[in-house]
Amino acid sequence: MPTLKSAYSRGIFPWFSEGQPVLWWSPDPRMVLKVDDFRIHRSLRKTLQRFQASTVCEIRFDTDFATVIRNCAQAPRVKQKGTWILPSMVAAYIDMHEAGLAHSVETWVDGSLVAGLYCVAIGQAVFGESMFTTVPDGSKIALAALVAFCKFHGIAQFDCQQATPHLARMGAAPIARIEFLRAMEVALSKSPPVWTFEPLYWNTLLALAP
Repeated sequence: MPTLKSAYSRGIFPWFSEGQPVLWWSPDPRMVLKVDDFRIHRSLRKTLQRFQASTVCEIRFDTDFATVIRNCAQAPRVKQKGTWILPSMVAAYIDMHEAGLAHSVETWVDGSLVAGLYCVAIGQAVFGESMFTTVPDGSKIALAALVAFCKFHGIAQFDCQQATPHLARMGAAPIARIEFLRAMEVALSKSPPVWTFEPLYWNTLLALAP
């Protein structure tokens, strides 16, 4: 766990496959989602409004981190075989979670966990890791909840690590590594927010869209 914390504090993250040594990455450019650039397309806005109004749908933080990361490890990835979230990494991130340095954002429907994501957070520096879903738009709802949380607490951006078409459609974009590291240093020095989700956070998010 100390190695992971030290690496993330320097803008470095692990990514490797089974049978490989531990590989560490600090891409240039770096994929980042600035919360004010988050794109709420019409269909997603309607989905979020229905979710917000429902009595059986809710966002929870950190109620079942272990299940979230294990589901992320099992989620199929386009053009990828297997997963980098190996059992040793699952254990390491669970240790991070227990130390208050990793969090899960969970989409619950009618008492069941249907989607979610997990992230590393040190100070106000947030590093998105992986998502899973078992229902349409479930992981998008979790991502939107993370954006709403960050927006409410004045966290301007979070790391997405890798450039993917899905993240780009949601508003993420590459920035120069030096720019990312400068912003990260400022965020690391700030006191962390309390990682809980309140329904009023949705209002902050929905105000981003016209």
